[in-house]
Amino acid sequence: MLIDTHCHLDFPDFADERDDLIARAHAVGVQQMVTISTRVRKLENLLALTARYPSVFCSVGTHPNNAAEELDITADELVRLAESHEKIVAIGEAGLDYFYDTQKPEDQQTGFRRHIEAARRTQLPLVIHSRSADEDMAAILTEETGKGAFPFILHCFSAGQALAETGVALGGYVSFSGILTFPKSGELRDIAKTIPHDRLLVETDAPYLAPKRWRGKRNEPSYVVNTAEILAETLDVEFEEMARITTENALRVFSKMPRL
Repeated sequence: MLIDTHCHLDFPDFADERDDLIARAHAVGVQQMVTISTRVRKLENLLALTARYPSVFCSVGTHPNNAAEELDITADELVRLAESHEKIVAIGEAGLDYFYDTQKPEDQQTGFRRHIEAARRTQLPLVIHSRSADEDMAAILTEETGKGAFPFILHCFSAGQALAETGVALGGYVSFSGILTFPKSGELRDIAKTIPHDRLLVETDAPYLAPKRWRGKRNEPSYVVNTAEILAETLDVEFEEMARITTENALRVFSKMPRL
C-alpha cells in the first residue's frame, strides 16, 4: 500500500478522467490520496471530490502564490473549516515562494503564520510549500515552533540540506516527489539518505513533476510508485519496506485520516 500525500485532483487537467485515474491508482496499490487546497474559497470543489471518492481526502489553505487573494482569511476561519468536515485532514498548502515574483514576501509570510497558528491549534499537519526561501523558511519554522509545536510536512522537497535538517529537528516530515527520480537530482538523493526513516513521505504533486519513468507526461497519483521505487533504491531498502514505511508515516502525520 502507498499513499499519495500531495496531489491536485481538482485541477482541470483531470476533469475528463477522474474515475479512471482513481482506479489506476488503486490498481497499483495507491490506496489513499490527499488532494491539496490552493485557495480556501475553492474548498467546496475539494470536498465534492472527497464525497465522490472514499479514498480521497483533502486539506484547506492558501498557496503562497495566491497569498494576496486571501489575506482576509484568518486563523480562526482556517480552524473552523478544518474542524467542519471529517475528510479535511491537513492545513495548507501554505508557505513561501520567492522563485516567482508574483506575491509580496510580507503577504506570504502573513498568510503562512496564520496557517501555522491553525495547524498548532488543530494539530493537523501543515503542508508547506517552500521554494527559493530556505533561510526565511527555517527562521519562521524555528520561531513559530518556539511558541508551541505543530505537525508539518516539507512538501515536494527540493531545498538544501540545512532546511531538511531544520525541518527534521523541529519534528517535521520531508516529502519527496518525482524530482527525486530525475537524473540530475543526485544532491537531492543524497539529502534523502540523511532523513530518518520515520520522517519520509512520498507524493506526486500531480499534475506536475511526473517521475522519470513518465517524464514529460502529465503526472497522476499512480505514478507515486516510481518515486517510492527510487527512494527505496536510494536508501538501499526493499520497495515493499519503503511502501510500509511511508504509509505508516503518512497515517501518523495525517492523524485524522483513517486507514482504509
